Amino acid sequence: MTEKVDPLKKEIRLEASLENLDPVQAFIEEQLEAAGCPIKAQMQIGVAVEEIFVNIAQYAYAPGSGEAVVCVESSEEARSVTIRFADRGVPYDPLARQDPDITLPAEQRDVGGLGVFMTKKLMDEMSYEYRDGQNVLTMKKSW
Repeated sequence: MTEKVDPLKKEIRLEASLENLDPVQAFIEEQLEAAGCPIKAQMQIGVAVEEIFVNIAQYAYAPGSGEAVVCVESSEEARSVTIRFADRGVPYDPLARQDPDITLPAEQRDVGGLGVFMTKKLMDEMSYEYRDGQNVLTMKKSW
């Protein structure tokens, strides 16, 4: 007998701006609660979502603006969520950057990269691809 997993898939499209961080977070929280995601995992996912969306808002279309799409696929049965961010901004793979050396004192470290490093630690899987003129960053968390 094969297990049938029917994921819920929802998406939100909005301008990639810092003013839209709250609606993105509310959308994600709603999907996670509907999927039965535990509070600890919700908090970890929330930090990761904030980091990625803020990066898109600040850098993808700079100095202009453009659209971001956030897609959530969740399944109560599989006890997991996959979140996909897409934008048509400047092609950029945040996962290609070398992780910061966190053993160095803060003043000796290069600027940037700590937020993506933290996101990689909080999520179970992350991937990036540039396809059809879009940056697509996917992250997955199981509980």
